[in-house]
Amino acid sequence: MILRIMQDWLRRSNKVERIWLLAKIEFKLRYYENKLGLLWALIKPIMDICIYYVVFKIILKTDVPAFASYLFIGLILWNFFVESTSGTIQILNTKKYLYEYSNMNKLEIYFSTLFANSIGFFFNFVMFLLFYTTLEKEYTGLSYHIILMIPLFVNLYILSIGTSLILSTVYIIAKDISQVWQVFVSFLFFLSPIFYKLSRFKDALPSFEYANPIAGIIINARDVLMQHKWPDWQLFIFDFGYAIFLLLVGLILLNKLGSKAAEKL
Repeated sequence: MILRIMQDWLRRSNKVERIWLLAKIEFKLRYYENKLGLLWALIKPIMDICIYYVVFKIILKTDVPAFASYLFIGLILWNFFVESTSGTIQILNTKKYLYEYSNMNKLEIYFSTLFANSIGFFFNFVMFLLFYTTLEKEYTGLSYHIILMIPLFVNLYILSIGTSLILSTVYIIAKDISQVWQVFVSFLFFLSPIFYKLSRFKDALPSFEYANPIAGIIINARDVLMQHKWPDWQLFIFDFGYAIFLLLVGLILLNKLGSKAAEKL
């Protein structure tokens, strides 16, 4: 079943060109129609950083070193996941014309949308590096460990696309999933070590980083970028396992429910 979906997609020609073209269109529609253009991609994490910095660093006096950078990397990883999942719940409805009246495969629509989000993430990540290396008072340098952000981002991308497939296919038969996911995301946000000190997070929720794949990705990203350490490989394997599992479930649901999308939506 899953192999049939993948084989159908792999047999098609010009896959990369179509995905890149759709991603460019999606990216331009999202940012270039606004007067501030790409700056909008940077404004949200910066505003979030300012709010949480004031609350947790100034008011609550958290003792996390390089707290602004600690927040920055956590928030851009989190925002990519939320934008990629919440923004694709209705994708089979809003982009129905692409798979109904063209040769587009449904998977290409998901890949292109998340690829457009990846472009925004890349700019945010560059801004993080600039901030961390030039403005952070507690900057301790960058090391070759930074290359490990590539597999960590691949993990995040697979996790996001798997979750997107599940949410958008469930939406075909249960439109309430949009509201349910909004509540769950808010709940998960406060159960992720985005602004908490890691030791406090682990003391309060022992081993919860293994139950929350986003938490594991954020923890490992901070380790390789700010602590110059190898990631926690056991946690890394757990997170990749979650991502692959959700992707397989998403592909199964797409195969079962995706064919009914056009008539039900």
